[in-house]
Amino acid sequence: MKVAIVTDSNSGISQEEAKKIGVTIIPMPFLIDGEEYFEDINLTQEEFYKKLMSGADVSTSQPSISGVVEVWKELLKTYDEIVHIPMSSGLSASCETATSFAEEFEGKVQVVDNKRISVTQKSSVYDALYLASQGKSAKEIKEALLESGKNSSIYIMLSTLKYLKKGGRITPAAALVGRVLGIKPVLQIQGAKLDKFAQVLSFAQGRKKMIEQVIKDMTTRFGDQLKKGKLRIDMAYTYDKEKIETFRAEANKMLKKYNLEVSIIDPLSLSVSCHIGDGAIAIAVTEIIGDH
Repeated sequence: MKVAIVTDSNSGISQEEAKKIGVTIIPMPFLIDGEEYFEDINLTQEEFYKKLMSGADVSTSQPSISGVVEVWKELLKTYDEIVHIPMSSGLSASCETATSFAEEFEGKVQVVDNKRISVTQKSSVYDALYLASQGKSAKEIKEALLESGKNSSIYIMLSTLKYLKKGGRITPAAALVGRVLGIKPVLQIQGAKLDKFAQVLSFAQGRKKMIEQVIKDMTTRFGDQLKKGKLRIDMAYTYDKEKIETFRAEANKMLKKYNLEVSIIDPLSLSVSCHIGDGAIAIAVTEIIGDH
């Protein structure tokens, strides 16, 4: 059977890359000062950060479900089934909405809520492509992605508390104390939500802490996957790429003994970026199914 793979721009897969690898990308919409934009369609990363850092009112939205359904219908003219991989349901309602409407397609559309985002979501897309190439059905691909989905961790260090304060995720008093003391929060995504992980006083301290935690996850939670060679390390960043290059060099040095190195560096999903701002860096460890 021919199985189409669909995801959204939170995966970090650009429209150009999607054409090369044969997947369909649903662009995530944003409201900026009341005007709607679509990631990688009429809104670039550079334009987004320029508006965000200038103080524009930025908010996220979910794709029009009628538009998503039209994409499915069009694909089903040439494909037998569809695997749709949206961002984690813990970070957006778009997954739940898609799951509800997929019921109308009598099993031909399988929506995968494997609680991933950004580079880990991208990894799921490549796993789905691999499984489809092996002749797996949409349902079989969904089951495999759900099984491996929980085996991923992302750690993110912020350069500013401004956007957490703006989004109401911390109090103004906490943001003020953090700014005065130079505290930089380290957040984590393990499963559905973005949560606090640690506080550090410098980027150097934070980089070391995140790498050490990834290695701890590799050798404990994901020990079996490490032995089988089924782990990958990826990085993401917001706006400032120079910071991530330093991070990659440090990580590769510590990962060398495990025969691993950073595979890809992608801009962080804008749906996450609008809550954490510019200058953030992230590292992820992810179980993979295929070879990518």
